[in-house]
Amino acid sequence: MSGDTGIRRGLTNYGDRDFAQYLRTSFARSMGLSREMLQKPIVGIAMTPSGFNNCHRTMSELVEAVSRGVLAAGALPRAFPTTSLGEVFLNPTSMVYRNLMAMDTEEMVRAQPMDAVVLIGGCDKTVPAQLMGAASANIPAVQLVTGPMSTGRHRGERLGACTDCRRFWGKYRAGEVEADEISLIEGRLATTAGTCAVMGTASTMACIAETLGLSLPGTAAIPAVHSDRLVAAEESGKRAVELIANPIRPEHLITEKSVENAFRVLMAISGSTNAIVHLTAIAGRRNIRISQERLNTISDETPVLVDLKPVGDGYMEDFFAAGGVGAVLREIRPLLHLDTIDVLGQTLGERLAEPIEWVDRKIIRPIADPVSALGGLIALDGNLAPTGAIFKRAAATPDLFETEGRAVVFEGLDDLAARIDDPDLDVEPDDILVLKNAGPVAAGMPEAGYLPIPKKLLRRGVKDMVRISDARMSGTAFGTIVLHVSPEAGVGGPLGIVRNGDRIRLSVAEKRIDLLVSDEEIQRRLASHVPAKIAVRGYRALYDRSVLQAPGGCDFDFLQFAPQSGV
Repeated sequence: MSGDTGIRRGLTNYGDRDFAQYLRTSFARSMGLSREMLQKPIVGIAMTPSGFNNCHRTMSELVEAVSRGVLAAGALPRAFPTTSLGEVFLNPTSMVYRNLMAMDTEEMVRAQPMDAVVLIGGCDKTVPAQLMGAASANIPAVQLVTGPMSTGRHRGERLGACTDCRRFWGKYRAGEVEADEISLIEGRLATTAGTCAVMGTASTMACIAETLGLSLPGTAAIPAVHSDRLVAAEESGKRAVELIANPIRPEHLITEKSVENAFRVLMAISGSTNAIVHLTAIAGRRNIRISQERLNTISDETPVLVDLKPVGDGYMEDFFAAGGVGAVLREIRPLLHLDTIDVLGQTLGERLAEPIEWVDRKIIRPIADPVSALGGLIALDGNLAPTGAIFKRAAATPDLFETEGRAVVFEGLDDLAARIDDPDLDVEPDDILVLKNAGPVAAGMPEAGYLPIPKKLLRRGVKDMVRISDARMSGTAFGTIVLHVSPEAGVGGPLGIVRNGDRIRLSVAEKRIDLLVSDEEIQRRLASHVPAKIAVRGYRALYDRSVLQAPGGCDFDFLQFAPQSGV
């Protein structure tokens, strides 16, 4: 083993390299490691278990399986902890802490002696954070996801977090489900380990990781409780060892072509709107930018093929059994860059040349008979979103695609919570609900874009309305919802000057969202903007000072690719 690999890699600086190696070896032996083991290359295992992260409940057995693969391939596994982000357990929102986890991952991969790394994550922000960190650290890396939950049952109906969570909660708010039944459902929505059972953000990012080539082919959709998930973990460990002698680094995998392929898959699976922010941030770490115009071209050229909730009827366990990412890639092959490579060193064209065992056409439709001829997500512009907004047309009501309506405005999250169900709220079904001050700086960009339908309208049978905000929404959500409006209200974007009664026009055909107020009036109102308050200490102060807007992936400005250093 060379002097710059294994336990000798990145020696602590005491001004005496020989002493540093001697001391490190001495302390390593205190962990019960033999001299023989300490001569081997090292594969780090970034593990993210937490009592506040249900998605990562199987972490210990995944670490064990990865370690088994590393040992079998002749290297030394070393597991190490990083920040773990449990989506529903974080205040104000997990999005605030994605960049913290990305920094933690990058710095621990850089600072500790490892020749390659396996990154284990699953919950919504953990995989993007790990991919961002790996892209910057740029040592050989394999992403292993924890896998999706299996479905539960309620009175003969399959249930899966969290699209069905929202569906039944909406019924409860409308008075269609009683308190005792909603309590029963609460315990039946999420009944196994793993990430949400639908094509939410976690599963979308798993599919993207596989498409980028950072996960082993065929591993994105394996259920968390399936034995193949442990086999995938073992194989990931073996492959990480092989990458040491023949390095394939994130810079070779995350390219403009592979990022475009990932956006294609995002459209074909009708994945989460959050994936646009995350994939933008990952690509930004390698100095790759995909314009909104290019995003819309990709969307208009790429049909939706996957019939899963929240857009369709199936669940992730069905997607796995139907053929998974490999089946989708084969259907959209003519649209893909086939010369990209994956962690196995094969090109995408070589992978897709291999026959697939079987495809369930009820779940993964042929390209000639798609769920929808157009991709699931588009970018909007217009005077209400000068630098962009995102709209998931696959999860929206087509009758609302061309809408002009009266704005019903909520100044922030507290105002929304206080008034949305007020019986005296002045709101009608053809109005447009507007939420301000929920963007990255003002509120950490929570998943508040799925504004609830006012209770008074729910009880009249209203199921959907146009809703607009600078927030995000869960990948498990649905509805005619404009998200990620940029610039956000809190930093002076036009969303902040919308008033009750203003007219707003949404045009999906034109890909625009416009405030129907004169330019002169808009400028007059903007002149009175009061910036959002920012934190003055700790990580939140760093976050508020440094976070980019949604078109920049909400990454920190100082973590973007720096050409002078190559990282």
